[in-house]
Amino acid sequence: MVKHIAKPTVIEAAGNKPKLIEEFVGRVNSGTADASVARMRSPGGWVEPGQTPEFDEYTVVLRGALRVTTKGGTLDVNAGEAVIVPRGEWVQYSTPGAEGAEYIAICLPAFSPDTVHRDS
Repeated sequence: MVKHIAKPTVIEAAGNKPKLIEEFVGRVNSGTADASVARMRSPGGWVEPGQTPEFDEYTVVLRGALRVTTKGGTLDVNAGEAVIVPRGEWVQYSTPGAEGAEYIAICLPAFSPDTVHRDS
């Protein structure tokens, strides 16, 4: 059966500054455990704790730049670009540029606070 998602649910974000997470598809908004789709809006200077998630994350940057730091190095993903972070890889996301970033994140399976495994 087709399911229309009329509006997202705003989810509280981790990090040093307020970040807007609008979940369209996922455990909270649609009861979907197989995948989550969320639009993120991060201010300039935002940094979240590192994490080692149990899901693959596919991110498309719409505006600004998203910094992706892994044990292998750091890369800046700019508007019009994408990045794939496989499950089990330590990663930290940030938006160091003054403009911040807007991006779409897709997680397979869906994001869950129980499976993100943030650094303490």
